[in-house]
Amino acid sequence: MRDRYSRMLQTRGVAAVEELVILAGIYAAISAWVVHFSTARPELALSNLVTGIALAVLGLCMSMAPERSQDLNLVVLLLGAWLIVSSWIVPTADAGTGPIVSNVITGACVCLFAIVAGGLLMTKRRT
Repeated sequence: MRDRYSRMLQTRGVAAVEELVILAGIYAAISAWVVHFSTARPELALSNLVTGIALAVLGLCMSMAPERSQDLNLVVLLLGAWLIVSSWIVPTADAGTGPIVSNVITGACVCLFAIVAGGLLMTKRRT
């Protein structure tokens, strides 16, 4: 029991970072309505909704079992990269810089969270 509690305390920082992934996923899911591009770019709004829900679910799974979340960090990193490039890949009419800036900042934060969580997990495994 002590070993389990000790391992849980060691991965608490990772769980905190993964909770930030949940928040970023929720923002990505609702960003089309927050930035007001849901009617001008419905394909991008749908892409953000699906990606945001996936990020929130992955963040929830990872925060519940942070010691087993190393493999999912790559998926979160790829979803963050998708958020960055999706503004240019998803074919729609140009709706201004709002969706681009929102997606790039959110995607960069998600990528940063995945890298930090991966780094924390690697340092915890070495000790």
